[in-house]
Amino acid sequence: MNKIELKLFLDEKVVQYNTTQFIDTDPIQIPRHFSLKEDIEIAGFLVAIIAWGNRKSIINNGNRLLTIMGNSPYDFIMSYSEKQSDYLNGFVHRTFNEVDLSYFLKALQHIYLKHDGLESVFSKYSETRSLQSAIHHFKQLFFSLPHSARTQKHISDPLKNSAAKRINMFLRWMVRKDTTGVDFGIWNSISPAQLSCPLDVHSGNVARKLGLLHRKQNDAKAVQELDKALRTLDPVDPVKYDFALFGLGVFENF
Repeated sequence: MNKIELKLFLDEKVVQYNTTQFIDTDPIQIPRHFSLKEDIEIAGFLVAIIAWGNRKSIINNGNRLLTIMGNSPYDFIMSYSEKQSDYLNGFVHRTFNEVDLSYFLKALQHIYLKHDGLESVFSKYSETRSLQSAIHHFKQLFFSLPHSARTQKHISDPLKNSAAKRINMFLRWMVRKDTTGVDFGIWNSISPAQLSCPLDVHSGNVARKLGLLHRKQNDAKAVQELDKALRTLDPVDPVKYDFALFGLGVFENF
C-alpha cells in the first residue's frame, strides 16, 4: 500500500473499532461509572495501572477497586489514611498488591491536595508535541513520598526507554476528544496532538506489518518512531489509529 491507501485503510478501521460496542470488554468501562471529573480521573488512572494480563481479570479487579472506594473515588482518596488500610486487605492484581495500592491512594491524595490534580501535573510538564517527558516528571512527583521501592515498578518511565503503554492509554482516555463516546476528552489543557500510541504486542506487530514501525523492541524509541509515522497520517489526532492497530491485531489476527 502507498501512503494514501494506508491512510484510507486505517481510517476505515478506526471507524470500525472506535465504537462503544467494545467497551464491555475493555477496562475503559470502569471510569464510565462516573460523571465527576475527579472520579473519572482516579478510577481511570487506577484501572490503567493494573491493565495488564487477562482482560476479564482486569475488569473484575477494577470493579473491586470501586467497591473498596465506596464507589466514590475522589471522596475516598481525599479522606484516606493508613487507618483505613483494612479496606485494602487481600487486594492483588498480578504483582500489584495492597501495599502498592495503599501508597497509590496516598500519592493521589498528595497530588490533589498539593498539586491541583492529575491534569495539572501532566499539563505543567507537557511539551509541544509530546507527553513522554511529562510522564517522567509525573513519576518523580508521584513517588516523592516515603514508599517501598517495589512499588515504583508499577509506573513506567519513557526516559528510561519504557513504552509506558498503560500511562499512554490513560492519557488517551483523558485527553482525546472522541465523538463516538469511547475516550472521555475531559482534559482541555492538553491537546490530542501531544498523545502517544499505547504501544503493546498487538499494535506493535500490526504497525510493523504495515511498515509504520521498524524497531523490533516495544520500547520508548519504538513509540517515538510510531508517533512520527502516525502524525504524518493525522497530525491533529494521531492516536485514533490505536483503535485500528489494536483491532486489527486482536480481532482480525492481522
